[in-house]
Amino acid sequence: MSEDQQFENEKEMNVTGHLSELRNRLIVTVVIFAIFFGLGFVYVKEIYSFLIKDIDFTLNFTSPTDIISVYFTMAGLVAITGTLPILCIQVWLFIKPGLTSNERKASLAYIPAVFLLFLGGITFGYIVFTKLIMPFLLSLNDGFANELYTFGNYFKFLLHVTIPFAVLFEIPIIAMFLTTLGVLTPDFMRKTRKYAYFILIIIGAVITPPDFVLQIVVAIPLIILYEASIYLSGIVYRKKLKKHEEFMEQDSF
Repeated sequence: MSEDQQFENEKEMNVTGHLSELRNRLIVTVVIFAIFFGLGFVYVKEIYSFLIKDIDFTLNFTSPTDIISVYFTMAGLVAITGTLPILCIQVWLFIKPGLTSNERKASLAYIPAVFLLFLGGITFGYIVFTKLIMPFLLSLNDGFANELYTFGNYFKFLLHVTIPFAVLFEIPIIAMFLTTLGVLTPDFMRKTRKYAYFILIIIGAVITPPDFVLQIVVAIPLIILYEASIYLSGIVYRKKLKKHEEFMEQDSF
């Protein structure tokens, strides 16, 4: 067998091995998702009771499928939240062989941060929804018509508000990770600050009702998150520069 053929065979074996490992890690993630989904089904009444404790109106069924929708929505939310750290760990284990020792330690620290920020985003979105958005919308009726709130519409609207916040709260981690990869720099984030503010205000306007004050209240935490992302990106960037300078000094000797 020639060297070229041997190289191609080794390359094919490596690709096959990576695909097999990726499949196994996806299977683990799917199994964990199914377990948390089942737990969500088991405790759906407790979750449901928690989510409606802050509302002062009654939710109604308009079709027999509404209750199924509620079960799947609650179970899905539990499954996504519970599976997120497992998914991050599986991704980290998959890319671990290609990382240096320092990169492994740094990237591993991102996993709990991703999970906590996700929970923080959901919590913030829920507070905004129950304390600001719903009271504002209810105040618009003012006796114009009878109110009938359904399970499906209420929880769809709730997720429409909370899930975007859960994703947006990941901005600092995304900024740090992209800075580590060399894709993003704090200087670039500072130069594009006004465009980022504009986008965040638009997102706040999409999530919230058409009330200027409410939109500003929602946009301010997102802007603070962006500023925190610049700060954290700067820390990562300075560490990268320091390591690069140390490497160059060692190399010069």
